[in-house]
Amino acid sequence: MTARVFIDGEAGTTGLQIRQRLEARGDIALISIDPARRKDADARAEILNSADAAILCLPDDAAREAVALVTSNSTRIIDASTAHRVAPGWVYGFPEMAKGHRAAVAESRRVSNPGCYPTGMIGLTRPLTEAGLLPRDFPVTVNAISGYTGGGKGLVEEFEKQPIPQGTADAYRPYGLTLSHKHVPEMQTYGGLSHPPLFAPSVGRFAQGMIVELPLQLWALPGNVTAVQLHQALADAYAGERFVEVASLDDAAALQKARAGAGGYVAGLDPEALNGTNRMRLFVFANEDKRQARLLALLDNLGKGASGAAVQNLNLMLGLDEDAGLG
Repeated sequence: MTARVFIDGEAGTTGLQIRQRLEARGDIALISIDPARRKDADARAEILNSADAAILCLPDDAAREAVALVTSNSTRIIDASTAHRVAPGWVYGFPEMAKGHRAAVAESRRVSNPGCYPTGMIGLTRPLTEAGLLPRDFPVTVNAISGYTGGGKGLVEEFEKQPIPQGTADAYRPYGLTLSHKHVPEMQTYGGLSHPPLFAPSVGRFAQGMIVELPLQLWALPGNVTAVQLHQALADAYAGERFVEVASLDDAAALQKARAGAGGYVAGLDPEALNGTNRMRLFVFANEDKRQARLLALLDNLGKGASGAAVQNLNLMLGLDEDAGLG
């Protein structure tokens, strides 16, 4: 049986990539609204309620309006906005997040697609809080750099506007400087933290791909925590997973030795390395003498951090092959 899927907001960056991943599949039939009626509430309600699944790639308020239009008990919803990520009645769409969570996604009628930065942060943090290695009340800091598509529509327009003097010539841009980024609530909730983490996002002059970092002062953790313990907690959490892998400590050590010049630059950590895939790779780097560690997550902010995750969740919710349409 072919599933009918409606992407509400298919012209946006995430929507376009979801469509590209779905349009060649024989088990999915994409349905679209007449462009002339896309702002007609009755027309949108009709197509939303006729779909087996609707994927919302909309601003928060528009996503809430779309959900309110769905009255059918058979329409399943994946919301890629931030509107429902910590809302009651919604399942967070990170299947690998915890044991048994994949089944929760598969059984749900309402799934909130994770943010790109939180996917990396939660991927690193939750196994540590659940293992008791990272206290839930620990003052966590998250540093991250993304392609400029991670900064939203306005930043995309600024970085891509030509000629450059009309846009921006910045090579690197810190943002979220008000310390009230919309991703923080889901980071705290699903990372298992008692307090909001200090989140320091930035973008570079590349379109997509990202690195999310969790720096840790090991001396400040109770129990004399070691890099081996941190790595083992991550490896145990994602054992057998296809889309989330943990680099071995030997691989991390080899990267640490791949230095260029006296600055100790670590080669081989290209934020664009997993672009076009639904994969995320986690690393543990540490200096045991200084009792410090840096945990890194490498992923595509438009793949595992957006459209790839949405397709993975869709596959689970419709009872299809979880890997279908994903690399």
